[in-house]
Amino acid sequence: MSAPDRKKTAILLLADGTLFYGNAFGKTGTTTGEICFNTGMTGYQEVFTDPSYYGQVLIMNNVHIGNYGVKVSEVESDGVKVKGVIGKNLEGQYSRFMADGSLQAYFEEQQVVAIDHVDTRALVAHVRTQGAMNCIISSAITDVEILAAELAKVPSMDGLELASAVSTVSPYFLGNPDSTIRVAVLDCGIKKNILNCLTERGAYVKVHNAKTSFHELQAFNPNGYFVSNGPGDPAPMDYAIKTVKQILAAGIPLFGICLGHQLLALANDIPTFKMHHGHRGLNHPVKNLLSGKCEITTQNHGFGVDPDAVRASADIEITHLNLNDDSIEGIRVINKPAFSVQYHPEATPGPHDSRYLFDEFIGLINTHRQSIG
Repeated sequence: MSAPDRKKTAILLLADGTLFYGNAFGKTGTTTGEICFNTGMTGYQEVFTDPSYYGQVLIMNNVHIGNYGVKVSEVESDGVKVKGVIGKNLEGQYSRFMADGSLQAYFEEQQVVAIDHVDTRALVAHVRTQGAMNCIISSAITDVEILAAELAKVPSMDGLELASAVSTVSPYFLGNPDSTIRVAVLDCGIKKNILNCLTERGAYVKVHNAKTSFHELQAFNPNGYFVSNGPGDPAPMDYAIKTVKQILAAGIPLFGICLGHQLLALANDIPTFKMHHGHRGLNHPVKNLLSGKCEITTQNHGFGVDPDAVRASADIEITHLNLNDDSIEGIRVINKPAFSVQYHPEATPGPHDSRYLFDEFIGLINTHRQSIG
C-alpha cells in the first residue's frame, strides 16, 4: 500500500492565537471544532466513531495512531463523528493481518481532515492550562489571517445543542422480540456497544430519536428507560429534560450514561457546567461509594453536574466520585428507580470494570416488575 504524501503542510490554529505547523493527513481541506484530547493508548477507531465527539477536534495523546489499521466492525456508529484529528504520528501503513485498510484511506473515505507531526505533548499541556477552545485545521489554506477569520465564525460549545444532530432519524429495534424485558432508548448519540450490553442481558430495545415524546416512548410498553450519551451542552435540551421528568413521575426504572447522567441531574433541578478541559480517556479512577470498590473507567465528557447542588439536594444520592478531582461520577434518585453515571460502563475501548451497572439496571427492571405484579 502507498503512504500518504507527507510533504504537504497543514496548519493548526487555536482561538487564542496559538499556531502549529505539521503534515497533512486524511482528506485535504479545512475543518473546525472545539479542541480536546484523549489519553487512551488503543481503540482509536471506536473513539473516532463515538457520537459524543461530534463537533470536536481531537488530539490523540498516544504517539502512534493508525499503526494497526482500521476494521469495519470496530465502530460505535455509522461513521467518523470527530470533526478533525491531531496526532504526533498518524500512520498510513499498518501491521495487523485482520485490518481492512489503512487509517489514511479511512479518513479519505470518511472526509476527515487531520494533521500530524505536531508536538502533542506541548499542545495538550497548553489545553490543560488554558482550557478547551475552538480551533481550525487546514491543509488547503495557508493564509493564517483567513483561517483566523473562519475560526471566529465557529460557535462556542457552551450552550450548543448537538444531540439532535447525531440521533437516529427513524426508530429501530434490537434484541429478542419475545423478551419480557423491554427497554425504550432515548438516543442522544448512543454507541453501538451500549446497545450490545443491553441486548446481551436479554433486553429487547427500541431506539428512539432524542426528541421523541414520553407518550411515544410509552407506546412501546417498556419496563425500563435508557437515556444515552451524546455531544454538546445538555442545558439547552429542554425537550429531553421534560421527557426525563415524565419518566421519573411514571416511576419506571431509568438508567442514564454521560449526557443521560447530566439530563437526569437537570430533571432534578441540578445545574450542569462546562468543564475546563473535560475528561476523555480509558484510565479514570472512580470510587463506588455504595460498595467501597474502585473502578478504572472510560470517559468522554466536557460538561459535568454541579457538585454543590448535588450535595445540597434532598432528592439525590451521590453513588460514584472521580478520584482525580472529586467530580460527581454517579447519582441515584432517592425513592425512585433511577440512576446514572457520568462515565462509559460499556468501555469500548477500555477496561470492563463497570459493566456490572448494566446488570444492576436489568435487576432493577426485574425487581420493579415483581413489585407491580
